[in-house]
Amino acid sequence: MDFFGEAWQYILVFLMGAVPWIEIAAVIPLGILAGLNPVLTGTMAFLGNLATVYGLVMFFDKIRQWRAAKKEALGKPNKKSDRAIALWNKYGLPGLSLLGPLLIGSHIAIFIAIVFGAKKHLALIWMTISLALWSLIFTLASMYGVDWFQSLRG
Repeated sequence: MDFFGEAWQYILVFLMGAVPWIEIAAVIPLGILAGLNPVLTGTMAFLGNLATVYGLVMFFDKIRQWRAAKKEALGKPNKKSDRAIALWNKYGLPGLSLLGPLLIGSHIAIFIAIVFGAKKHLALIWMTISLALWSLIFTLASMYGVDWFQSLRG
């Protein structure tokens, strides 16, 4: 019965990691402070956050396709907007993806990327890299931070 109680804790970490504004920055330290395994906590929070980010990208990609079809029916391609999108895809996406989860949250960051015209596959690659990196950083910082505080009390 103890296995099921522990499994629910990691399922809760997964679900809380998927919630916007809670995400990995809060879930990983809280899970580790609660005594959960740091590797499993970081992995489950990462997967929960990534699952909803992928879902959002798929949803907004469908909306973008619908808008593009509607725009095409109206005619007149806009060369300025095409150039702006190309520059955004080249330089803006990595910065937003790497800083977004820390500053504004991964869900808002991916939403902004898609609205600004980022290519779906590039947005997903960059956000996956970013979430993996931040999950690792938060896991290690929390793990060593808890050990450090315990050694001070000790």
